[in-house]
Amino acid sequence: MSQPTPGTGDDPFAKPPQDSDGPGTPGGSPYDRQPPPSYPPPPQGGGGSDPYGGANDPYGGNPYGGPPGGNPPGGGPYGGGPYGGGAPDPLAGMPPLGSVGKRLLARIIDFILISIPVGLLDWAFGTYRTDADDINYGSSVLGSLVAAVLYIGYEWWMTKSTGQTLGKKWLGLRVAMLDNGGVPTSQAALIRACVFWLPTLFCCPCLWIVLIGILLLLDKPYRQGLHDKAAKTVVVSA
Repeated sequence: MSQPTPGTGDDPFAKPPQDSDGPGTPGGSPYDRQPPPSYPPPPQGGGGSDPYGGANDPYGGNPYGGPPGGNPPGGGPYGGGPYGGGAPDPLAGMPPLGSVGKRLLARIIDFILISIPVGLLDWAFGTYRTDADDINYGSSVLGSLVAAVLYIGYEWWMTKSTGQTLGKKWLGLRVAMLDNGGVPTSQAALIRACVFWLPTLFCCPCLWIVLIGILLLLDKPYRQGLHDKAAKTVVVSA
């Protein structure tokens, strides 16, 4: 069966473009949005002893020119939404975000699945040694490169095809583009896989995974790890 093509009408997950009455890209991606102006609007009205037309506050009680006593409708000081400029929330119309617990369990499942062929290759070609005096560093580097290709290739291919690795599929999760909810593009899937796996395999596996886990717990409102931020993706319920 053919896979959905990201960014086209064949993608069943992609949302239609959302209209925006202010600065920003239709679709609501917070990465592409232009910042709102930092100055208040020009004074309105006239009359009275105040040269701006107000009794005391030249803007009618709201420093941003909206209704007195609060922000304009929409939740943001500049109107339209909490992101300013009238841009819609990119999560609108998308499924709920995936829980951190399910994401962690899906990672463990995927790690085990890929570790089986990696371990068999290590054993077959002798790239793994338990005796430090018997380590062949050339073989060790080669084994790490093979592992990187398998881990990154698996995640890249599955993510760009359906947005789901096997672990995510079994736990009802999928990776989506933040701006439109669609299946990640090939480039986004590759960036996401590389940012997660390269430091894990070659640099500081424990520290890197702990850092990503902490960011998942603390990041608001999209619950993104560093790999999600680099690829501009989110993980949602399937």
